[in-house]
Amino acid sequence: MTSLVVSLIVWVVIMVGVGIGVLLRKTLPEHHLADEAKDVVRLGTALVSTIAALVLSLLIASANSSYETQSGAVKRLTADIILLDNILAEFGPEAQAVRGHMRPAANLLLERVWRERRSESAKQGPFEATAAGEAVFKEILALPAQSEAQRTLKARAVDVSADVARTRLLLFEQAGSALPLPFLAVLVFWLAMIFASFSLFSRLNATLIAALVIFALSASGAIFLILELSQPFVGLMQISSEPLRHALAPL
Repeated sequence: MTSLVVSLIVWVVIMVGVGIGVLLRKTLPEHHLADEAKDVVRLGTALVSTIAALVLSLLIASANSSYETQSGAVKRLTADIILLDNILAEFGPEAQAVRGHMRPAANLLLERVWRERRSESAKQGPFEATAAGEAVFKEILALPAQSEAQRTLKARAVDVSADVARTRLLLFEQAGSALPLPFLAVLVFWLAMIFASFSLFSRLNATLIAALVIFALSASGAIFLILELSQPFVGLMQISSEPLRHALAPL
């Protein structure tokens, strides 16, 4: 399911919690809603609210950090491909064939990164380098370096190729870092319980109902942000592949 669908389900569950609170208020005897009961429930709700707020803030910070890391990896991958092409251009005409093979290999790498991050089955298999990428690396190793400058450029090209492979592996290893379902279920239960307590001791009117709907949307919006940031290659906030595609155009 998409992040938007999950967040809508979370909103519905929270509103069900509000409905349960209203139902309990109508069915419970008056002595169950005495001041002592209110104090205990409010203290417990305050505790759970604090825990939920801390968890939400930590999850948003962690998901944002992961998003920025993977966005930086894509930018680094783009820069390394451009740098590798420039190094091979400086190497001389001997490297023209390698440069010609770089574009299809880089295109395949791009498609594979975005496809793997969208596919659940791809995350279950072991990492495998592309045949085109390995072929380009072997061609770089086989370049005939006849001068000191060419030997230096060849060594740099090998290092940059290794950086590309390392970044590619990093993106693969970070796949499947979405929020675990049991963790999400517990968090949503906390939120539903908190909102149930809001309606348990309050006589709802149009203003309070509107406020609770907005508050529930805000809470589900936080879940939406966490899920979107945890899956940066899909959804409304996905990392764009356009910068990398533009980098491939001059190759």
